[in-house]
Parts: sequence; structure tokens; C-alpha cells
Amino acid sequence: MTPMSTSTKTRFITFEGIDGCGKSTQARLLMGKLNEEGCKSILVREPGGTRVSEAVREILLTKDMDEIQPRTEALLMTASRAQLTDEVIGPNLDKGNWVIADRYTDSTLAYQGGGRQLDLEWLIQLNNFATDALKPDMTVFVDIVPEEGKRRRESDNPDRIEKAGMDFQQNVRKMYQELAKRFADRIFVIDGHETIENIQHTIWQEITRRYFF
Repeated sequence: MTPMSTSTKTRFITFEGIDGCGKSTQARLLMGKLNEEGCKSILVREPGGTRVSEAVREILLTKDMDEIQPRTEALLMTASRAQLTDEVIGPNLDKGNWVIADRYTDSTLAYQGGGRQLDLEWLIQLNNFATDALKPDMTVFVDIVPEEGKRRRESDNPDRIEKAGMDFQQNVRKMYQELAKRFADRIFVIDGHETIENIQHTIWQEITRRYFF
């Protein structure tokens, strides 16, 4: 396969979805497949990915930090993202590497916009400031119902955001679905109830269509 020219397309792919959707598994599988194909790629996660961002992650996800307010949460999320973008994502894209992100700007719109009911346009502006308007050229939204996400996470130790409840997860999912319609050219929606292998195959088909000829 021959990658498309980076003069017309970057190599920045993000994975999104509610908790328990399986996006992290698919992000890892995609990075592995790209490396097998000779495409140098890195995987980052949000919040986190740098020393500063991991420190912010610890604050955000600590279970007993119930006093964190929605605006504070949004600002902390985007602060972590700003550090990750400047320190890791941007430099790797500049080198021509593939960057696979387990969550990015859409998570803020879905979780703090849909889940916490903050103003969406304000969050978009906040994201643009934090990332210097760096946007992924493709986003994979792994869509599942909240009940399935909860079932998959039953054996896990939930963090502060994961324990927000089913109504919260439903509102997050609704916002993701709205974003998928608003940014249809960028966001590729896939049914997360399929098997891991089927999801991986479908994602790779779409990657091939968009990036290789």
C-alpha cells in the first residue's frame, strides 16, 4: 500500500465513544496494524499522555473529587489536552508519523457538553484554544447503548466520571450522535456491539479507503 500524500491529508485519527464501548481496544489494534504495514504510528490517551497531563488525569478521575465543578472539569480536560498537543501530537504529525488518540476534543463536547450540559459553542472555542485549532482528519465513533457499556465495566473499578450514572452516559451518547451528524465527513460511526474482529476489519477498510491507494 502507498500512503496518500501528507501535503493534502494529515495522519491524525481519534477514537471516541461512551465508557465501555471498546474504543481503546480498537485504537491499540489500529496502531498495531499500521506498524505492520510499515506506517510509523503512536498511540496517546486522554486525559494523559505526558507527565503534566497524567498529573491532571489523576485529579480528574479520582473518585473522591466530587466537588469538581463542570467548568473546572472542562478546563482541566482541555489543559491536559493542550500539553499533549504541544508536546506529543503536534511534533509527531510534523514528522509525518501517524497519531492515534484514545479520546480528543469530541470527548469534551460529549462529556462536558452533553453530560454536564455546558454550552457547546463555548466548549468548541475552548478546544480550539487548547489545541491551536488542531483537528483530527478522521474520528472513529464506536457506538453502543449505555446498558452494554455498564455491563462490560461491571468488573472494573469505576473512576469519578464513569460512576456518574446511566442518565449521564445516555446524554453523552446523544451528544456523540449529534456530533456525528454535524461533522459527518470526519466522524465514522461503527456499531460497537459487533465482535472485536468485525469492528477491526470495518475500521481498517475505512482507513484503507481514506488513506491508501
